[in-house]
Amino acid sequence: MSALHLPLSGFRIVSAEQYGAGPYGTMFLAQLGAEVIKIEPPHKDGKGGGDTARAVGPHFLRQDESLYFQSFNLNKKSLTLDLARPEGQAVLHRLLTRSHGMVNNLRGDLPARLGLTYAALKDHNPAIVCAHLSAYGRDNARRRWPGYDYLMQAEAGYCALTGDPAGEPQRMGLSMVDFITGTILATGFLAALVDAQRSGIGRDVDTDLLSAAVHQTSYPALWYMNEGDETVRTPRSAHPSATPSQMVRAADGWLFVMCQLPKFWTIMIDKIGHNELGEDPRFRGNADRLAHRDALTAVLDGIFSQAPVAHWLELLSGAIPIAPVNGLGQALDNPWLETIGMRETISHPDRADLAVLANPLKLDGERLPNRAAPLLGADSDAILGDAGYDADAIAGLRAAGVV
Repeated sequence: MSALHLPLSGFRIVSAEQYGAGPYGTMFLAQLGAEVIKIEPPHKDGKGGGDTARAVGPHFLRQDESLYFQSFNLNKKSLTLDLARPEGQAVLHRLLTRSHGMVNNLRGDLPARLGLTYAALKDHNPAIVCAHLSAYGRDNARRRWPGYDYLMQAEAGYCALTGDPAGEPQRMGLSMVDFITGTILATGFLAALVDAQRSGIGRDVDTDLLSAAVHQTSYPALWYMNEGDETVRTPRSAHPSATPSQMVRAADGWLFVMCQLPKFWTIMIDKIGHNELGEDPRFRGNADRLAHRDALTAVLDGIFSQAPVAHWLELLSGAIPIAPVNGLGQALDNPWLETIGMRETISHPDRADLAVLANPLKLDGERLPNRAAPLLGADSDAILGDAGYDADAIAGLRAAGVV
C-alpha cells in the first residue's frame, strides 16, 4: 500500500470542523492523500477543548478519545487553535499562505464572523478554496439556526417515507444526511480546487444539510412536482412501483428480493419451482402484481417460509437481486467484507489493533491507506514549527491559551 500514489498528495487543507458531516467529507480528502489539518478548540483552564465528537460515548480509547471520533477523522492531523482571538487568526493566516483549502462545518453565521470566507482570506492566498457546510446555509434567515441530521430527515420527508404504513414515522437507522452532505462538500471542494489550480483564483463553495436532504428525494420529488404523485410508505419496505421488490419472510429470518425487471420475476418463479404464478392473472405483469401486492406477499411468504434464509440465498444469489436482512453484527461479521478488504486494523496509541472500515474507493485496484485519528493537539508543535514559529513563540502561544 505504501507504493500507492495518492492523488491529493501535496495538497494541504485546513478544516475548522466538528462532529460528523464535515469531518466525514474531509476524511475522504485525507484518505486520498491530502494533508488535512483539523483545527480544534484548545483546553481552557484545563477543561474542555477539542471536537465535541471526542466526547461522544459510549466507547472510549481514553477520556477525550472516543471510537465515534475515530469514525470520522482517520488520516488527519490535529492543531489546537482559538480562532476567536486575533493571535489565532494570525496563525491561521500564516498557515493558509501555504494551503490550498479552508473547510468548515460551522453554524451558518459563524464563517463570516470568524473570517473563514474567501472574501476574508483571498488577500492571504488568492487561490484558497473556502468550503462551507452548515445546517441551513449562510445566506438566509435560518443561518443562525442549529441543526442536525435527524431534523433534516424529518423536514425533508424521510421520516414520513420510512417505516410501516400503519406505524409512526421513522428516521433511518444511520445519519445518512450527514454522510451525503459531507460527500457533496468534498465533491464541490475538489471541483473548485481543480479550477483554482488552473486559474490561480479560489472561491467559496457551499452546501447545507437541508438542501442535500431535499436533493436526495430525487425521483419521488420529480413525480410529485410534475404529476402530484406523492410517494408514501409501503408494507415490507417495498419499492413504490416495481413488484415484488420487498422483504419476504423465510423460515428463520428475512430476505429482500428485488424483481426490478420482468426477467427477474420470471427467473425467480422458475428457480423456486412455482412457474404457475406467471400464469395467475393477478401476477402476470408488473401492473397486475402491483394491484395485488398484498396477495402476492402472502403467496411469497407461504413459499419462502418453508426454508431458511441460507437455502434461498444458495438457490437465488447471482440469478436475481437478493440479500439477507442482516442485523448490524451479522453485516459486519460477514466474511465477504474480509474478502473485499472493507475491514482492517490499524495501530492507535491506546489500542494496537483498532478495527476500522476501509474507504470504499479503490485506486489502481487498491484500498486507500488508513491511520488512526489524531490525539487532541498531537500535531500542533510540528505544524506551527513548519509555519515558521520557533519553540519560544509556540510556548508563548500555548501559555496564552491560543493553542
